[in-house]
Amino acid sequence: MSTNDFYTQINLINSPLHNFALSLTRDLEDSRDLFQETVYKALKNKDKFRIGTNFKAWVLTLMRNTFINDYRRKKRSKVKTVADDSIEMITDTRSAASNEGESNMAMQELMAMLEELDPKLSEPFWMNYQGLSYQEVADALETPLGTIKSRIFFAKKELQAKVLKAGLR
Repeated sequence: MSTNDFYTQINLINSPLHNFALSLTRDLEDSRDLFQETVYKALKNKDKFRIGTNFKAWVLTLMRNTFINDYRRKKRSKVKTVADDSIEMITDTRSAASNEGESNMAMQELMAMLEELDPKLSEPFWMNYQGLSYQEVADALETPLGTIKSRIFFAKKELQAKVLKAGLR
């Protein structure tokens, strides 16, 4: 594939690539970075693309893998990034008393709502919330991966509806 053909193909899938990047990162700036890195990797590896296969799927797979690798790298480094605006607040030497009462009450209400859910929904949701991946939850519960993803999705939807109804926003 020539470089011109490559750019033509990228331009045809520009919008879906941006949307997919945004759905992965949930942040506009991070999605732009992911998009740029993906296009760079695709261009760098264009000789590995087999003509006759689905170009869009190939690039989306590159994007997904890039996102996952970056996520794992950040998780391993365990470095917490702080926004520039927050540095003043962190370095402020004045003491402040925190009142966690309101957030504790909200958390108690959320836990009560979670307990109201069907255990088939709440158990995988809680395991995922505690940091297990979908695959780890599926393995632990000896349930197909797709079923686990569906149950977590429906648990989130039910909790969201309960939260909106209770006015906990």
